[in-house]
Amino acid sequence: MYTIGQVAKFLGISRDTIKFYEEKGLVKPQQNKGNGYRSYTHFDIYDLTTVNFYREIDLEIKIIQELRRGKSIEGIRSLLEEKEQGMLEEIAYKKRQLKKLQRVKEDCEKIKQCLGTYSIKEMKPLEIMGEIDHYTAYDEYDILKENTDNFKKAVVLTSLRRVIRFNDEGILEEQFIITRKVEDDDKAIAGEIRAYPKCLYTIIEDGRWSTGGKNTDDQVEASMRKVAEEMGYELLGLVYINLLLVTYEEGLERIFLEMYVPIK
Repeated sequence: MYTIGQVAKFLGISRDTIKFYEEKGLVKPQQNKGNGYRSYTHFDIYDLTTVNFYREIDLEIKIIQELRRGKSIEGIRSLLEEKEQGMLEEIAYKKRQLKKLQRVKEDCEKIKQCLGTYSIKEMKPLEIMGEIDHYTAYDEYDILKENTDNFKKAVVLTSLRRVIRFNDEGILEEQFIITRKVEDDDKAIAGEIRAYPKCLYTIIEDGRWSTGGKNTDDQVEASMRKVAEEMGYELLGLVYINLLLVTYEEGLERIFLEMYVPIK
């Protein structure tokens, strides 16, 4: 017979963990009625190691309790298959999260290198998944959720592209399209694809901290025209605007926008 301290040392688990397993009925040591101390047999230790085994593969306590009450080999296999599927889905979700995290890190580097500068860059293919009237059209956000690649289907505005059409007289119209980046080996394309091999590219800062909440569309459009003229390019009259990053300064948002301006 062994004390709880000895068992904890043998198995490398805490006394509290052993007590927790006892409360859940996963191990049932004998208790001395005189002093209240519990005594553990080698069968109790075997039960604890079995619980540890199943916990290491992340089975929930309630499932281990089911096993304690009795399960056939086929029943155990079924439980494990269900757990396996859940793990595979979690791994896929974590991979997606990691990819997005890495993309945001890349966006931070883009801002550092490209803020306020102009260069020539390709706008890679985007699949058009839908359209909403405006980012403030909150009653249309269900469309945004349905067409996002976010596993949790929460509303995120980074899948939106604001498209501005303009001519020599100024801005004509705008639309907000829901997009998905098309990978090189993508075979699940169903919607319209938009891509431009040559664009005037820049990153600008917007938001109340830098603009005081004023609309700067006309200033940005005039600046792009001037740069294009200086570089000897003719614009197609389109601007694709992508939300890269939002941060805050003194409680006011700083918004960094990526802009692709197709040229002839």
